Amino acid sequence: MAKTPEILLLIEKSREYGRGLLRGIARYSNLHGPWGFYRPSGFYRKSKGAKEIELPRLNNWEPDGIIMRDLIKTEKIANLNLPIIIAYATTERISPYPFIMSDCSAMGEMAAEYLHNRGLRQFAYCGFDDMPWSRNRHKSFQQRIAEAGFEIHSYSQPKSRIKRLWQNEQKFLADWLKSLPKPIGLMACNDDRGQDVLNACKVAGLDVPDDIAVLGVDNDELICDLSRPPLTSVALNTERAGYEAAELLDKLIKGDEKMANQTIMVRPTNVVTRQSTEILAIEDREVIRAVRYIRQHTKKAIQVTDVVGVTNLSRRVLEKRFRKVLSRSILKEIRRSRVNQIAGMLVETNQSILQIALASGFTDANHISRYFQREKGISPVAYRKQYCRK
Repeated sequence: MAKTPEILLLIEKSREYGRGLLRGIARYSNLHGPWGFYRPSGFYRKSKGAKEIELPRLNNWEPDGIIMRDLIKTEKIANLNLPIIIAYATTERISPYPFIMSDCSAMGEMAAEYLHNRGLRQFAYCGFDDMPWSRNRHKSFQQRIAEAGFEIHSYSQPKSRIKRLWQNEQKFLADWLKSLPKPIGLMACNDDRGQDVLNACKVAGLDVPDDIAVLGVDNDELICDLSRPPLTSVALNTERAGYEAAELLDKLIKGDEKMANQTIMVRPTNVVTRQSTEILAIEDREVIRAVRYIRQHTKKAIQVTDVVGVTNLSRRVLEKRFRKVLSRSILKEIRRSRVNQIAGMLVETNQSILQIALASGFTDANHISRYFQREKGISPVAYRKQYCRK
């Protein structure tokens, strides 16, 4: 009888990122295991003054492999002489270990495009200055906004550790938020930071989303739904990354593959819209009426004439105003909205391509595939395979 692999998991479950990885690992074990798991509680908590995390005492239990966050010194990892996959929170890679890395560039780009497509023309970013992943998301967000012809306002945390305590920093953040031009779209580095921003907006007496539209990252449903107003967030395919990490670890344990800095990417899949960004920052009321009609009918095969019909303008005048306000045509907005709706269904549901096609006003799977490919440059099947969270 084959020995059951024993796996040490040093991944936190307090946040959606870690929980998603763990769900993916568990799914692989259920399908291809079983595996035995050991996950010490509180392993990631540093004792007061500690500079790194200690490995748990295993009491003579010898794991066959480890999936862990990068919280332990390199030499301690090397001494284990085991197959190890590391989920990086920093940018430093440790050779030869495979690693799970977040595609921070894609996250910043998706957030920027989403806020820009709400009609906003002022933008801001709020993160954690000491976190490399936060700085990377900031850089990508800033670059994408710059490509659209705008600048961003960036929050800088107080230097003092005392002032960074939330009961003290909240006032600094609130004062900064009050100083921003309005209306403005703000990307927070993750959902926790997004919740901080929403709380600071209350202190500052600012309205969300009319003054500040706030968007986070991770789509941690517990945090997003408990926020007031509920927080819009960029969803990630952490479950798929966890599954792929477990699949690779299985090969490493069996000797079918060697550790060679293999990369497993956590990518953004779509933006889950909630109340914190429900704004159309457009002064032209006719364009607002048209855009709302398009977004309310993303599952129908509407035409440009349908959109024109809900306004008091001619097609030529509405097209001209659309291009002035949104920098795209009416048809482009219809296609963009429909494709985004389809993309969300691809990653959030288990419906077949045909089911999604029929629910979205298409006649068959081939029709929706051609439509999606033309707009996204990738087929629905390939998109689901690349970005699906499960």
